[in-house]
Amino acid sequence: MTESTFLPLNLPVGSSRAERAKFLRLCRALSESSASGSTHAQWLERAGLGDIYAQPVLAAAAHTAIDLVDQGWVVQVDRLGPLFSPPAVRGDREAEKSRIRAQEHLRRDEQLLRPSVRRFVQGMERPHQFGDSLVSVFDLMRDGRELADALDRDPTGRTAIQPYVQVVDDSVCSLTGFRLHDIWRYFRHTWSNAYATVPGRSMPILVRDAATPHHAVIGLAAISSPVVQIAERDSWMGWETDEFLQSIREEPTDALARWVDRRVSAQIDAIYIEDLLRAGVLQPTDIAKPTQEVVGRLKADAERYRQRHHRSATIREVRNIGRDAWVARAETDLFRSKRSAALAEALDIQMWLGSYLRPEPSAEGLAAAFEDRRAHAQLRRLIRRARGERVGTVIADLTVCGAVAPYNGLTAGKLVGALAVSPAVLAAYEEKYNRPSEIASAMAGRPVVREARLSLISTTSLYGTGSSQYNRLFWPAEVVGGDAGARMGFHELGRSRSFGTSHFTDETVEALLRLSSLRDSSVRVNSLFGEGVSPRLRKVRIGLAALGWPTNELLKHGRQRILYGVPLVRNLRDYSLGIDDDPDYILDPSLPDGDQRISEWWLDRWALRRAGQPEIREAMARHRMTRPVMHGARVPLPPEEDDLPLSAGSAR
Repeated sequence: MTESTFLPLNLPVGSSRAERAKFLRLCRALSESSASGSTHAQWLERAGLGDIYAQPVLAAAAHTAIDLVDQGWVVQVDRLGPLFSPPAVRGDREAEKSRIRAQEHLRRDEQLLRPSVRRFVQGMERPHQFGDSLVSVFDLMRDGRELADALDRDPTGRTAIQPYVQVVDDSVCSLTGFRLHDIWRYFRHTWSNAYATVPGRSMPILVRDAATPHHAVIGLAAISSPVVQIAERDSWMGWETDEFLQSIREEPTDALARWVDRRVSAQIDAIYIEDLLRAGVLQPTDIAKPTQEVVGRLKADAERYRQRHHRSATIREVRNIGRDAWVARAETDLFRSKRSAALAEALDIQMWLGSYLRPEPSAEGLAAAFEDRRAHAQLRRLIRRARGERVGTVIADLTVCGAVAPYNGLTAGKLVGALAVSPAVLAAYEEKYNRPSEIASAMAGRPVVREARLSLISTTSLYGTGSSQYNRLFWPAEVVGGDAGARMGFHELGRSRSFGTSHFTDETVEALLRLSSLRDSSVRVNSLFGEGVSPRLRKVRIGLAALGWPTNELLKHGRQRILYGVPLVRNLRDYSLGIDDDPDYILDPSLPDGDQRISEWWLDRWALRRAGQPEIREAMARHRMTRPVMHGARVPLPPEEDDLPLSAGSAR
């Protein structure tokens, strides 16, 4: 247990006496009551606050306070006002897992209570006519007793379970008539945490079982755009800016000097400049011979158009621009600002590094650049930009990964993890994203295809105390066409820093955003792709700042997680940065039967050993398809107040 630290959280200066009195009443109620699981409306009613929508300061503070207490924060009220203390991390592994699970269930259950989500779940569970039979999502769940019997009939497991990867797209399942994405979404709602879409690249994956009539769902995964900066991951890869910079300084080479030169040119060439030339912000000669005056003009232009973007009332027009109208997108206020800022940086880098790269890039010139303080600083900026451009293209996060009942009893989560980095998935990812990048093309005013061959897939555990799913998850590389004696798998990279917005409900986020918008009309988070990282994070940060509350402290959700990474190439650092043009794969990305090979490895290494344990058989048998369906792969809809007992009791 860590020592408690109390933060004073009061309403900001200028709040009325009545608002302060109401907030104190709420804080006292939160400090005195143990009504865990209460909704925001119930807490507000208990404190006698009434409808606070017309009081945006009070609403933002009240909803945030309720979320903090729901997540385990302790509140005390003394003569100076409310004091909040974050939950202490518990040393007991099971107690800590229970605490985190309870935190996650708050947002998940809030989501499952929404009428639209309930209608979706109930619609999937309702039988519909498909072909000659009635089909529901229950046909995609496997009876645990039947699975146990199948394993008894075939001790090798080869006919009992036949896993394969199905990449989710807009098509329809040929066996059930459901949209593949609806199947994936249904089973995602069974997770402990709330279902959410992610911006950028995202490729959902189903793992299904061809041994069953409707190819039951074994598990699901999703490969998505990564978190841009994770210190532990970046250091492990060897491309963390200062570490990589130091390695260049210690051993400069001609190849690295040529890469630096290519990077400078590439940054400039990737920016559309026609409107900047027309407006006189830039002259044709400025590209070859940049000056501080040019850099200053571009920075001023970037700021001018950034402010215009946030003041603009034409967001709908921006959204309606054709996907391939790259010049039109480039000339929007948002991308005009981004282009001017990026070009100012690129020309600044060229101005200070150019003399060290001429007439030919060399190790000697690169070494000399390190002796010039300003050139050294520009090298650092260049490396950060290179990493920023490549991180979202050659690295991906495994944002969803797990198995559903009854397969989870056979450690099928390890199967899903291995299949999520299989040749079939890598090939599908490359095929899907071998197309123009929206942001890069909007910056260039022309179609730009970014790299789509992955070098690393990383992920995090749900719990900081350990991960039974990723722990010891390694397999021989020859299983997936690699070299004999080598291995692939999930390496532990370190621990995350417990920072984010997952502990805030949507109700709180909207209250914070409304407050910030009313306080400053120039503050706008439009959730436009390309506007910036994590619109949700920016909304919460801006709202907390409007309250005058300590943003960084309140964004610490207290859930440290273990980071894992699966390197896919041998030249991880150099390919990831673009020093090497091509990946040197550890596996064979064109292997045609990779799914089968991984599945057979999993059966022999994990599943069959578990299947022989009596307690595992007993647990599997609880997942029955008889009515009422009491199956672990069924979405656990929280009961509504007017639910009938049968309806409430039928959910897991």
